[in-house]
Order: sequence, then C-alpha cells, then structure tokens
Amino acid sequence: MIKNLRRAALAVALVVLALWASTPAQAHGRAAEPRTLPMATAVGVLPLAEEVRDGYQRTSFRHWNAGQNPTDGCNTRAEVLISEAVDPPQVLPGCKLSGGRWWSYYDARWVTEAGGLDVDHMVPLAEAWDSGASQWTAQRREAYANDLDALTSLIAVTAASNRSKADKDPAEWLPPAAGVTCRYTSEWVGTKLRWGLTVDTVEFEALTRLAQDCPDTNVTFDPAP
Repeated sequence: MIKNLRRAALAVALVVLALWASTPAQAHGRAAEPRTLPMATAVGVLPLAEEVRDGYQRTSFRHWNAGQNPTDGCNTRAEVLISEAVDPPQVLPGCKLSGGRWWSYYDARWVTEAGGLDVDHMVPLAEAWDSGASQWTAQRREAYANDLDALTSLIAVTAASNRSKADKDPAEWLPPAAGVTCRYTSEWVGTKLRWGLTVDTVEFEALTRLAQDCPDTNVTFDPAP
C-alpha cells in the first residue's frame, strides 16, 4: 500500500516540480512568492528519507535570538507572544509582558499569563535535525529556530500541550482540540516544505491518511532563503 501511495505521490510531485521550474521563484530579482498546493499534492512533494538522530543537541539551534528588531529588547519568544496575542499585553522595560490574552489552538484554551505559554516550533528542533537540519550550517539552524517570517513556524500554545507534543511528528501526536487536525497538518507540511525537510515512511503514510481526511485543505508556504 505504501509503495503505491509513494508512486502516486512521486508522479504528482514531478508535475508540480516541473511547474515550479517553469516559473523561477527569484527571476529578475523578485523575492520568492508563497506557493499554495492541495494538501495531498503538498505531501507528495515532500522528499522521503530515513530519520537520523545521531549528534543531536538542542543547543545546535541557537534560540531565542534578538528577533526581528534587535534594538527593542524583545527576543524571538517575546515577539511571537506580542504578535499572536488576541488582547495585546503591556510591554514593560526589559520586554516584560504584563496582561494580555492568548488562544492556544492545540487544546482550545485561553491563557492570560505569558508565563503559561510555550512558543512551539511547529516542526520540533529534534525532528528538524532528523529530517535534514543536521547538514545545515549553524547560521541556518539559528534562522530556523527563530523563524519569524512565516506565521506558522512558531506558535504560542499552552506549556502543557507543547510538552505533550515534545518532538513527536503527526504519526505520533496530533492536537487534542476538536476540528484543528487539518490546520495543524497543513502547517506541519508547509513548514517542512518551507525548509526543505524530509519525511520518513511512517510519517509519510500518516500525512497521506490525514490529507485524505482534509480534501478541502490547502498548504501555503514560502520557501526559506
């Protein structure tokens, strides 16, 4: 079954890649434009490879750094919390956040204290390492760990839900909240495509099943520089 799915996915991927090749992302100095694909097609574009955890250390991904505005005193984590707040917090000296309100979509909970939130890497650092980041430069791993240019790369969620997820992929963990599986899967696939990360066979099979359950869901991603 998985071989047949993979053959079909590869056929679709060849068509998609041919289309991309005919419209260069950075032709004439233009920035790469976001790409949108049906989820099943997007899953088919993901490269397949075995995961390798050898040598992984969380410190291989420098975070949090000074964020998009190094002069404001707020690191990447704080900038995510500020940008994702439903009700904005007060930003005090030293970028201490007071008040505010956030919606944790993983577990459908409101959070009113910044300290109750984790900033989750949509594709966890260990999973990224397993899927190709082990071959990157330290600078690219830092860019990945502090990716503020894609709204779905870093997500503010309850600490409990983030720690339940840990470094699991969608074959092992999905958000417990009702009605968010398609969103989460599309954001996972989009992040892997954005950064050119691979999937292993078990992950691919799970993503293929999830895509079949989300026929009206698209994946939008902007390839990372």
